[in-house]
Amino acid sequence: MIRPEELIQVSEAARTLRHNIGQVMVGKEEVIDLLLVALLCEGHVLFEDVPGTGKTTLARSLARSLACSFQRIQFTPDLLPSDITGITFFNQKQGTFEFRPGPLLAQIVLADEINRATPRTQSALLEAMEERQISVERETIALPRPFMVIATQNPIELEGTFPLPEAQLDRFFMRLRLDYPTAEEERQILHRFRQRQPLAELQPVLSVEQLTHFQQIIRTVEIEESVEGYLIELVRTTRQHEAIELGVSPRGTLALYRAAQALAAIEGRGYVLPDDIKRLAIPVLAHRLIPTSQTSLRGQSLVRLMASIVESVPVPVEP
Repeated sequence: MIRPEELIQVSEAARTLRHNIGQVMVGKEEVIDLLLVALLCEGHVLFEDVPGTGKTTLARSLARSLACSFQRIQFTPDLLPSDITGITFFNQKQGTFEFRPGPLLAQIVLADEINRATPRTQSALLEAMEERQISVERETIALPRPFMVIATQNPIELEGTFPLPEAQLDRFFMRLRLDYPTAEEERQILHRFRQRQPLAELQPVLSVEQLTHFQQIIRTVEIEESVEGYLIELVRTTRQHEAIELGVSPRGTLALYRAAQALAAIEGRGYVLPDDIKRLAIPVLAHRLIPTSQTSLRGQSLVRLMASIVESVPVPVEP
């Protein structure tokens, strides 16, 4: 069971991070909160959105707020696995072989337009995401901790792309959207960036050691048996739904469980509510669904499908 003082520490840290990132990002509190949930759960995030909405800025803001190393990889069809993992070369001056690390050996990695890379390069990223390691010249190299991949893809422009396989989509903890700002938010962006660059002035507010400690703490948040049953019923409904070919995997079940624990801790609670699960169901589960061909032809989005499932499953009430 999480101790009250630990709960306060997590909640205060989340509030500080939210405020710090909010100095750069305008009006994206919900997305920032979900990104922090993924961070506490050591998960990876896929942003499926149009260009220019601030995905790179958000990733850089998170890395600066944590004093983590950051690398951005622009994925293209000619990108090779060794371009992201690193290479071993012969140093003629020293007379020895040396390893030159690639951009994957950073703590926060932005994989920009991930669906433009070939499946071969995508598989190298897959190993890093799942195993927290890379393989170079038959040697295995552990990645730094924390390690988080923030990937982006444009859902509109499909020419010259390689769609992510279901196995790789399932390894993303969440799929999020930033969407366009409102008129008032866009006005604030113009004023905030008119004479200065807030990102360049951003300072770290949380150490890596503190983050690692909090990642362990959130696992002690309690989930009452009826709430746990609600989570399981939600997942099992996706496997039995007539419009879904393949439902959520056990990996998805565990992801929703961990996410609910992290969200409760961020909100300052030592226990999970059904509302936490309802709030997280779409970003954590929707991208893991594989619809039937008839559903795909009708153009029913996975988000709407997941929302209908959430509405159909009875929520446990306190006796």
